[in-house]
Amino acid sequence: MTVPAPLVGLDIGGTKTAAALVGPDGEVLGRRLAPTPAGSGPAAVLDTAARLARELLDPGGAGPVGVGTAGTVDPGTGTIRYATDSLPGWAGTPVADELAVRLARPVRVTNDVNAAALGESWVGAGRDRRELLLVAVGTGLGGAMLQRGRICTGARGGAGEVGHLPAPGAERLRCGCGRYGHLEAIASGTGLSAAYALDTGLRITGRAVAERAAAGEPVAREVVERAATALGRALAGLVALLDPQAVVLAGGAADALLPRARAALTAELPAAWADVPLLPATLGADAVVVGAARLAGHPGHGRQTDAAPAPVTDRRTRA
Repeated sequence: MTVPAPLVGLDIGGTKTAAALVGPDGEVLGRRLAPTPAGSGPAAVLDTAARLARELLDPGGAGPVGVGTAGTVDPGTGTIRYATDSLPGWAGTPVADELAVRLARPVRVTNDVNAAALGESWVGAGRDRRELLLVAVGTGLGGAMLQRGRICTGARGGAGEVGHLPAPGAERLRCGCGRYGHLEAIASGTGLSAAYALDTGLRITGRAVAERAAAGEPVAREVVERAATALGRALAGLVALLDPQAVVLAGGAADALLPRARAALTAELPAAWADVPLLPATLGADAVVVGAARLAGHPGHGRQTDAAPAPVTDRRTRA
């Protein structure tokens, strides 16, 4: 029996680009990392990603490459439909086609949070769960849903944007999309920072708020507890709506929010979903590259339908 060859997964973000050679069992066999030259434009970003991939690829091979990238991705073409200012000019970039030319092999592209969900479902906290909700709590708040092991992309490639759910307690806080009162505005690193500033007049990072809360500072603890409670209650509603086997919490602010979020989720869940766990992600910085490699080897995981996506009519941000 022939053992499948390792595949390369790429993670293209606003500040760093990572590549990994991933074995058929999900083990990372090699890594490459470079700063993303975001200010130099999309061509420079693609050149950097291609260079990192070539350092890991078998020169004589023709296997596909998978990509998880910041921005909303057209599920049919691998083109960026919307991106934030962290990657200037990224919207409209045909990432799949451009990298395929640079690497002379097929390239399959999805959003980075979608790729993280694939990775966690394959060899991480959600291992062997084909119905999975992943929420990434970082500077912003992103999400991804797997149904029958496939990424649920929606009509525009933007399904899973949990950060834009209305959230009680966030009415005075501005979301990354420009509106007020969304979950991202309270349950994210930016949200923690903004809420702490409202309560104290002092602007510090979300990480610093979490550290002060862990050290016992009353205001910081209250800010973190409000955020975690809002997140847990929102997740309870999503569990009832989507019926996943598990929810995975990822991202830099996940550890700070997890205990209270889990308690709020448990208190809010109807009995029919009482056995749905809220789990901490386990792959860390490797989640996106591992999931991207999974997408490369199993392209059916990356789309739900062959129908052409509808035009973009809104502007949503990804964590």
